Amino acid sequence: MENVILVYCYPKTIITRIPECPYGWEVNQLALGGICYNGIHDSGYYQFTIPDLSPKNKSYCGTQSEFKNPMYHFYNSIVSNDSSVIVKSQPVNYSFTCTYNANYLVNQAAFDQRVATVHVKNGSSGSFESQLSLNFYSNAKFSSIKEAPFVVETSEIGSDIFAGVEAKGLSDRFKVVLNNCWATPSSEYFYQIHWPLITKGCATDYSILVHENGKTNRATFQFNAFRFRNIPKLSKVWLHCETHVCDSEKFSCPVTCDKRKQRAEQTGGVLVAEITVRSKGLSRFYTLSALISLIAFGAVLFLWVISRPKPLLPPVDLNKQSIGIEGGARRGALLTDNNLLSYYFEDAKTLYEVFQRGVNISGNGDCLGYRKPKQPYQWLTYKQVSDRTKYLGSGLLQKGCQPSSNQYIGIFAQNRPEWIISEYACYTYSMVAVPLYDTLGPEAIVYIVNKADISVVICDTPAKAEVLLKNCEDKKTPCLKIIVLMDLFDKELKDRGDKVGIEILSLQEVEELGKNNTKEPVPPKPEDLSVVCFTSGTTGNPKGAMLTHQNVVSNAAAFLRCTENTVECTSSDVAISYLPLAHMFERVVQAVVYSCGAKVGFFQGDIKLLTDDMKTLKPTLFPVVPRLLNRVYDKIQSGANTPVKRFLLNFAVFMKMAEIKQGIIRNDSIWDKLVFKKVQETMGGRVRIMVTGAAPISPSVLTFLRAALGCQIFEGYGQTECSAGSTFSMPGDWTTGHVGAPLACNIIKLDDVEEMSYFASNNEGEVCIKGPNVFKGYLKDPEKTAEAIDKDGWLHTGDIGKWLPNGTLKIIDRKKNIFKLAQGEYIAPEKIENVYIRSAAVAQVFVHGESLRSFLIGIVVPDAEMLPEFAAKLGVKGSFEELCKNPAVKKAILDDLIRLGREAGLKSFEQVKDLYIHSELFSVENGLLTPTLKAKRGDLVKFFQKEIEALYSAAQE
Repeated sequence: MENVILVYCYPKTIITRIPECPYGWEVNQLALGGICYNGIHDSGYYQFTIPDLSPKNKSYCGTQSEFKNPMYHFYNSIVSNDSSVIVKSQPVNYSFTCTYNANYLVNQAAFDQRVATVHVKNGSSGSFESQLSLNFYSNAKFSSIKEAPFVVETSEIGSDIFAGVEAKGLSDRFKVVLNNCWATPSSEYFYQIHWPLITKGCATDYSILVHENGKTNRATFQFNAFRFRNIPKLSKVWLHCETHVCDSEKFSCPVTCDKRKQRAEQTGGVLVAEITVRSKGLSRFYTLSALISLIAFGAVLFLWVISRPKPLLPPVDLNKQSIGIEGGARRGALLTDNNLLSYYFEDAKTLYEVFQRGVNISGNGDCLGYRKPKQPYQWLTYKQVSDRTKYLGSGLLQKGCQPSSNQYIGIFAQNRPEWIISEYACYTYSMVAVPLYDTLGPEAIVYIVNKADISVVICDTPAKAEVLLKNCEDKKTPCLKIIVLMDLFDKELKDRGDKVGIEILSLQEVEELGKNNTKEPVPPKPEDLSVVCFTSGTTGNPKGAMLTHQNVVSNAAAFLRCTENTVECTSSDVAISYLPLAHMFERVVQAVVYSCGAKVGFFQGDIKLLTDDMKTLKPTLFPVVPRLLNRVYDKIQSGANTPVKRFLLNFAVFMKMAEIKQGIIRNDSIWDKLVFKKVQETMGGRVRIMVTGAAPISPSVLTFLRAALGCQIFEGYGQTECSAGSTFSMPGDWTTGHVGAPLACNIIKLDDVEEMSYFASNNEGEVCIKGPNVFKGYLKDPEKTAEAIDKDGWLHTGDIGKWLPNGTLKIIDRKKNIFKLAQGEYIAPEKIENVYIRSAAVAQVFVHGESLRSFLIGIVVPDAEMLPEFAAKLGVKGSFEELCKNPAVKKAILDDLIRLGREAGLKSFEQVKDLYIHSELFSVENGLLTPTLKAKRGDLVKFFQKEIEALYSAAQE
């Protein structure tokens, strides 16, 4: 071997002589097992004297090590000091790292060129060199370097320049960072005329894209040469980039622009490249057409400035959005004291009262809307809905149901007005609604019906009634007695029910029965149970989260408090309902709507027709999940398929973001009319509030869409057990990378998670929630309840959070679903999956690792719409199945995932090493997703066991 470490074993002592690291040592210390030992420097070596590392003085110590940049690893152990022990071959789990001093000697004189050599000083151990070069590339892939001389055309808006700085001869730990880049019409650095491009690592405007900054040995960016249009017909421009190299093991290299602006940047060396610009006859004085264009552009800017509305003022200091209280918890700054919010309106403390308030303040306005294909929306008024809830509830009582919180009524239907009528019929008579998912399998439905002792299920279609009836015929659900159908059904179904003692009724029949035997409402109390929401676990049976009226109302109240003085909900608002009503997110949204006397329009039931529904409904409130927002983002970006369109899009986003940062939110600016009108019209053109939750959303996507859609986009975080939300972003806060501050209905604390090295003292830990929105426990499951809620009433979420300096919460990890790799590194696969899913070619991804393996592998299902376009760029064509099997496509997807991982700051051991491409989506039907569309990780491992083994076997060959 080239690198051999000699180890001498003595009683109670190990002496080793270790060669110097290739680039020298910064400190003469060796870290073994977390303990540092001082070394004595000798010619070419450091000698370390180490106490016995093993128990009972059985000094098994490695005789050799292998150098794997930048670490040495002991890989064998064959020596023992214990004469009673036979020579063994046993691993020694210790390694040490070569620590470099990345103090680059920056000589600006030496850097006054396109290619320069940098030196790393390492004290008495000498130095090493690296070559830095400022390059130009052929396209946005940055894969092909152009040869000098560099020529660009500036007469058209779409003349893009692709540039970057690359360092050769460095290990992966060193990252190239662009501090500042600018262009001048002279080779002098600080010429009077200059065009700033990058300042402190940040693009000076949205027409400049900084792709990699402090994440690899290369930093790239692109900008538009149109800014050089006033240079003479044939001239020169000099591009200057001040660059330094960052040691990623000592410093945080990939930092955000905001952070970099707040601190002094290290001064780097300036690389300079000469560019020849041609403007096709465009002289220093503009042609008439160019002058007219410039005047028109100036007029657009003038109209934009004078038409701006007043800024929206945030309700709290955005630098202090939460306040620490006794016990290490934090409350939202919206609260003036520690009294948490249980309700917003004095006359709406239960869900029954919430709806009755809507009846009163709406003036019997429209309430629930529905439509048939290619038809306008039809509406039920608040009074009509209220009457039907009373009739349906009375009919259920007439059929033997009790007006009690011990009476559970199942609702098994897709979103539609009858769902709400059924739900509020329960609340009118203090009964409890139990939603059944459309996508729940037969076994889970049997479990829920029996667990909740459900005697009545209201469902929408005969097909669902048949599922319930089959269970009764098989004697699996003895408690079920009545099935109520919203849609028409035939006599054969009714006869089948009669044979097994199941009464099958139409919704109309039950309402008519109640209308003829109307009972006085039996309103619930705030502490009464309102709903049992069964959350589908990734393993085992569903758990029934018991939520009271106060739980749900307090959550809705917290949203109203957050938006009361800025974008408050009013009776003129319209919400689109397409997210499953069986999930609490949608239910809380609707509680907000009804409390304000606003309207809810239901989609037709087909997600493919959602755009058509929104164009017809023209909603103002749009609850959304990140996956849908990602689709919108990708659609807009793919539409900017020429340099001109891309320039206009980026410039419009830049101008809109400038307004947003001043608190101006609108969709009627000149940029909206010129650039964003079409995408806004796909959502009806009136959306003013969007709320996203259920999964993380990319900060870049959120920032872009806030500008493009011209509405407030709030991000929240929570789970069923806290009624839906626990944090919410503040009106006027345009920053990203967090989920907002605690809602006014709860407080939040972070608990230590020692096994993952997260500690509350570092403002990191498991997110724990306490307040009137926290559920009462799982139905008839005290053991699971005790696991979720501790003796002090804190709900333990299993998510790892971090308090940011402005008082907002950032979700950084997941306590559950973590595992160790063979080398002892903890892996949170969901965090990695949330990074990889941003690949345009990927629809679904599953990251897998094992405790006996040292690396991760992945299962990817490509996006059927995007894959052909993705493959075409590689020169590959074929059917979807053929593309999934193509090695070049697989490699390109893997490369894209690795790129995204680097940009997100994933460590090398968090990146997948190989992939299997699967052509069929994970789904509830094939048993790989839960009804809430979460990965069933255990079932995925079983399903892909053969492919997983093949990936690991191939890596060992």
